Amino acid sequence: MRRIHVLHEHDEWVVPLRAALEARDLPYTEWFLHEGQLDLSSEPPEGVFYNRMSASSHTRGHVYAPEYTAAVLAWLERHGRRVLNGRRALQLEVSKVEQYMQLERFGIPYPRTLAAVGREAIVQAAERMEGPFITKHNRAGKGLGVQLFRGVDALREYVFGPDFDESRDGVTLVQQYIEAPEPFITRIEFIGGELTYAVRVDTSQGFQLCPADACQVGDAFCPVGEQAPRAMFEILPGWDSPLVPRFLELLRANDVHVAAFELIVDREGRAFTYDLNTNTNYNAEAEARAGVSNMGRLADYMGALLRQR
Repeated sequence: MRRIHVLHEHDEWVVPLRAALEARDLPYTEWFLHEGQLDLSSEPPEGVFYNRMSASSHTRGHVYAPEYTAAVLAWLERHGRRVLNGRRALQLEVSKVEQYMQLERFGIPYPRTLAAVGREAIVQAAERMEGPFITKHNRAGKGLGVQLFRGVDALREYVFGPDFDESRDGVTLVQQYIEAPEPFITRIEFIGGELTYAVRVDTSQGFQLCPADACQVGDAFCPVGEQAPRAMFEILPGWDSPLVPRFLELLRANDVHVAAFELIVDREGRAFTYDLNTNTNYNAEAEARAGVSNMGRLADYMGALLRQR
């Protein structure tokens, strides 16, 4: 029997998708890709495969889950299976450098960014920046490693101090700080080559923002949960931008089917895109207020693909 196969490493994030699939009576199986084995001479089952591997898997003890997922995706694609967010999407998920090169390719403005390996190299990169800057992990997720600095001296103290947090892949990004007139960013969601909605995200509580309804215990600054302000995530009806066609072109060129871009607008009204999430979550409270459901839409999309095959 053909089924929908959901590839992931974080059980909590799959809960809303399970509910949407079950509500539509769609057959599905979950592949928890933390550890395991793969017989390369075997053939995969039939169906539609959806990759939800996260760049932040190592923060949950699943250090090599992306590498294992890459092997599974190569196996699936070799046998011609229908894969949503395949190997190229995974490459973009685990490397912001890869993301920024694609933003540049399609003429999408992003903040000036330098990539550095080594503590002294990070400081040297910062010395080339003008004005405030931030550091972030190249392989991140959830805003890991994001720190704001007003000058190089503060960065040097941090980098050579005991609290320095190194990126999982060793690559630290030093990036121009874009100061917005109000503390919010915009997240633009896409499913199956269509813009579903944009959501305004309040950043006043910090940089590490996660739109899922439940974040793992211990996720610093995670804004969701019972105590979170209800207005932290607000869906924007009718949102549009000249960047949307470029976003869509980038997704098509990289064979990405489910994704979210994040952008910030500066005081001059210029929009800078700084993140592409190919493992995207949705905030149920914001969706309920707006009367929409992206997990429902995603389930419908996968169900239609399953019937086509």
